Amino acid sequence: MTAGSTPSAASPGPASRTGLGRTFANVFTANLASSLGDGIARTASPLLAARLTDDPVLIAGIGAVAMLPWLFFALPAGILVDRMDRRRALALAAGVRTLLAVALVVLVAMDALTIWWLYLVIFVYGVCETLYDGAIRAVVPSVVPKKNLPRANARIEGAELVVQNFAAAPLTSALFAVAVLIPIGGLVAAFGLAALLAALLPAVASGRQFHAAATEPVVPFRRQLADGWHFIMGNRMLRTLWFVSIPVAILFSASGATLVLFVLDTLAIPEAGFGLFLLFGAMGGLLGSVVASRLARRFGLGPVMAAMNLLAGILVLLTGLLPVPIAAVIFFSLGAATTTIWNVLMMSFRQAIIPGRLLGRVHGTWRTLLWGTMPIGSLIGGALALIDLTVPWIVGGAGITVLGLVFYRFLMTLPNPEDIDNGDAPPPATGAVPVMPAA
Repeated sequence: MTAGSTPSAASPGPASRTGLGRTFANVFTANLASSLGDGIARTASPLLAARLTDDPVLIAGIGAVAMLPWLFFALPAGILVDRMDRRRALALAAGVRTLLAVALVVLVAMDALTIWWLYLVIFVYGVCETLYDGAIRAVVPSVVPKKNLPRANARIEGAELVVQNFAAAPLTSALFAVAVLIPIGGLVAAFGLAALLAALLPAVASGRQFHAAATEPVVPFRRQLADGWHFIMGNRMLRTLWFVSIPVAILFSASGATLVLFVLDTLAIPEAGFGLFLLFGAMGGLLGSVVASRLARRFGLGPVMAAMNLLAGILVLLTGLLPVPIAAVIFFSLGAATTTIWNVLMMSFRQAIIPGRLLGRVHGTWRTLLWGTMPIGSLIGGALALIDLTVPWIVGGAGITVLGLVFYRFLMTLPNPEDIDNGDAPPPATGAVPVMPAA
């Protein structure tokens, strides 16, 4: 189609029967392949580390190295997401991770892998994840109407849970015991497919419609680093929500910091049952992804977020107060459901209120401080566990519950995505597959 032409609506294909459109189906499929790679990587990394060293400090460093890129690269990655074709950002991130997987295969095959090489691979992988995560979150509102954002994000969240927890994790563990190269080879295939599918996404997913006009002056990179901060601080709802989310994230991180010890020692569940305990949590998260958009449509986004935030705190508190296996499984599963519902609706709200041209930068700023403070929660939780393994749950749950009560009225007032006007033009109608003019 040439410049100036109107978008053409293709006849809806099978994907259109979901109500989210063929373009979203393409985005969903690309992210599904990447999620498979994420699941394999998160399961294989600690298993590889355990084969390379028995030093608990070095093994614990895997988690720290994985989170470190978010402190340093989330903001620059957000700027890149806002400046480049978002399909290329997705393909670039997946492509580099494919090359990392190939390098890992070579190192393992040559018996040359060390814990330090593994650290380096995980760190670079994390840098790519900051770019991919920002791009995939920014793509969705460009292809889905605002009223369907909760439904679209629920689909993505649910699919990630299924692929990573029900498919990748157990399959990777089983194949790892057979031969290390098999799951690592799966990484090459998964991320390679994700890169290919991202490159083939339709032009509407590029985010080009949100880019500044060619006649506008280019803002220096260093000035764009503060754009996300200025936008959050200048929006009362987003600013308050950010300052609520940070202490809640710290408290959640504190409560779960010694989860494995709580399950094995306090609940007296054998090691073989730890994976099953986590599986119940994944099942709860999957349930939350299924009902999130339905609850939002029935009761409104704000009331559901207020209820989920408060309920999550109560469930964490009850886990510490009633440390018995059956109760803990129920509370853990329901807690995972409330957290997933919160995450789905939180993302939908942010996507609706942030202009498309700023999605990457605001998302990067949000994740930098929110995820960057979570290790603090882990340290607090570890210190509290020295008193008793139930104390992190009691303190964390009580804190989240208090915050849920204090901010309950504010959360109740949050509008539905379709009621928010951020100045962007709406995305094309469901089922339409427009072709963007050439740049």
